[in-house]
Amino acid sequence: MRILSLDQGTTSTRLLEVTEVGTRLVGQLRHATHYPAPAYVEMDAEEILRHCRTLLEAAGPADALAIANQGETCLAWDSQTGEVLSPLMSWQDRRSLVRLVEMARAGVAPLVTARSGLPLDPYFSASKLGWALANLPLVAAAQGAGRLRLGTSDAFLLDRLAGQFATDRATASRTGLMNLATGQWDARLCAAFGVPLDALPEIRSNIAGFGAYGRTPILAAIVDQQAALYGHGCRLPGQGKITFGTGAFALAVTGSMPPDPGALEGLLPTVAWDLGQGMVYAVDGGVQDAGSAVEWAIRAGLADDVAAFDGFEQASAVGRGLVFVPAFSGLGAPHWDRTAAPVLIGMTPDMTRRDLCQALLEGIAFETAALVGALQRVAGLAGPLSIDGGLTNSAAFAGFLADACGLPVRVSPQPECTALGAAALAAVALGRPLPSDPFGGAAPVIQPKAQAPEWSRCFAEAVARSRGWRSAQMP
Repeated sequence: MRILSLDQGTTSTRLLEVTEVGTRLVGQLRHATHYPAPAYVEMDAEEILRHCRTLLEAAGPADALAIANQGETCLAWDSQTGEVLSPLMSWQDRRSLVRLVEMARAGVAPLVTARSGLPLDPYFSASKLGWALANLPLVAAAQGAGRLRLGTSDAFLLDRLAGQFATDRATASRTGLMNLATGQWDARLCAAFGVPLDALPEIRSNIAGFGAYGRTPILAAIVDQQAALYGHGCRLPGQGKITFGTGAFALAVTGSMPPDPGALEGLLPTVAWDLGQGMVYAVDGGVQDAGSAVEWAIRAGLADDVAAFDGFEQASAVGRGLVFVPAFSGLGAPHWDRTAAPVLIGMTPDMTRRDLCQALLEGIAFETAALVGALQRVAGLAGPLSIDGGLTNSAAFAGFLADACGLPVRVSPQPECTALGAAALAAVALGRPLPSDPFGGAAPVIQPKAQAPEWSRCFAEAVARSRGWRSAQMP
């Protein structure tokens, strides 16, 4: 059995080969991210499509192909020519924030939350797709001609790679346009956001089949964080993981019934996966800036490379009074305040850029710990906490995260949990499931050390200062 798993992420596209004897990274291609205006975060869909094709051609045919996508990132394109009509708008993009504030003032938020389970936030696809239709003439013209297609990045890739205009149920649950109970597009949600329902892709189960690329059938498709959840071996209620990529995303399985949105403490209900026997649900929350905050620090000259974010010799930054809230894209769960701004408190003349790097890492850990606390109360999440992603290569970060959460932390030895999870779904579709424990008991566990209680209070005070900062500048 040879499965290819295409992990199309926020900063790069990776292709993993999975067989009975192990995994192999076929290749990775980075794409550009553009910031043409404040709050705008864009990518070129054609560039990403080229990278997907390049990697797949290098790998050759296989028994199955699985695709994981970067979630709420979305675009518009022409149904007849395939021409891209809008930028690929990232999940980090906040261009629709003003419109969402207007919708909230009009009292639309309860409808959206009751039907989709999601808040009014530019993180999700719905408001970005509505923005494209209202502001881009090419998109409006395609709609008038009956040639418009709207969707998340996976729907575009499946359309162009395999001629299938479709998405999966887990990805659709992240748009703000799918009814969480029925698993189908919701006409009232589409009307609220100004998104024509007939321009959206068909929703399928995660292993329903999505055509073929050449001689390789595409047997599974899933949004990246749910793919990582499956890749970590989380199957039962209370099992969860955190993936540290561009952002930090925590999910925990809850079961076969939709969670009550009114009792989630700022967490969000979502579809974990649908394997053709009904939806399995989860709760999730995200820190908007994790790896992206580290990349900012490198661009800003605070660090030369990622190696600068490990091996700190001094005591914790927060213990020395230095607190950094890296809210470059606002705050996600449990706060859901995209008007929040980065805050740095406690600089003294003797501090260096290395101190700032340490404080930044601690800030990411503190924001993550707020998610973990909510997951413990809502989903019964218990340690050890399974983590993966780039930041987990830093022993300093993993150790501080364990301290901040007060839980043992298990660092995944598999750097490709997202791609592995998508491949595992394709294996299910083939009738040859992979082992449910992807680590074979080999993952190291870091035990937490006691933290001074005032550290969390200091960070909470800094978060309070960061919240609402951008709202004062909005029209």
